[in-house]
Amino acid sequence: MAPEANKALIRRYYEEFWNRWQFDLAEELIDQEVSFRGSLGRMVAGRGGLLGYMKHVQAAFPDFFNSIEEMIAEDDRVAARLIYTGTHRGEIFGIPATGHRIRYAGVGIFQISAGRIVEGWVLGDLAGLLLQLRSDER
Repeated sequence: MAPEANKALIRRYYEEFWNRWQFDLAEELIDQEVSFRGSLGRMVAGRGGLLGYMKHVQAAFPDFFNSIEEMIAEDDRVAARLIYTGTHRGEIFGIPATGHRIRYAGVGIFQISAGRIVEGWVLGDLAGLLLQLRSDER
């Protein structure tokens, strides 16, 4: 696929699959054998592993939202600079729900083959996220 088509795939991945929790798009967007590291630092394998990761995030932040700030594509790779937001409504990292609004930055690097994501490596600002979750100053 051309770099612009790959960018369009990543845009759908974030805007529809993640931001609208449209889990039924997994087969269309994600390779069965995907290798994925999420912004929370967790590694998962396979489409089922990615869906499990997403449901874990959704349980902690039901309104989790990915804002794409920038994308760069070359050949079969796409890099996306992101801002994540949400409200802490469920346990994560052993921290019970606080109701705090969170906002942290991240970057994702994806490899695409045959129109599906085969690898995703996402790095999020975990230190910044944890400070927000543990802060009583709101």
